[in-house]
Amino acid sequence: MKRGDIIVVAPPGEFGKPRPVLVIQADVAPVDYTVTYLPITSDLLRVPLARVRVEPTSENGLRKPSEVMVDRISTSTLARVGQTIGRVDRETLLAVETALLVHLGLV
Repeated sequence: MKRGDIIVVAPPGEFGKPRPVLVIQADVAPVDYTVTYLPITSDLLRVPLARVRVEPTSENGLRKPSEVMVDRISTSTLARVGQTIGRVDRETLLAVETALLVHLGLV
């Protein structure tokens, strides 16, 4: 599991249905217990800087146009992690990283 991978996670709480998520933790972070990610939704809200649009491709494994929810950073245990379904391209990952910097007030 690497930064930029799209995996399936069943997060706890009200958003607990299995869903695709984008791994955002650094590749040097240990993945023996938890993984940090951003949920992906096909419920398109088009909220600038809080959502990054991702079109479905064979590389990312998504089935319909979706958005990475930058405003919903989460961490789950590996017990809640399912399969890897794909990987975002470098351009999309860069857009997500930029949105994260803005959302967290780091720029």
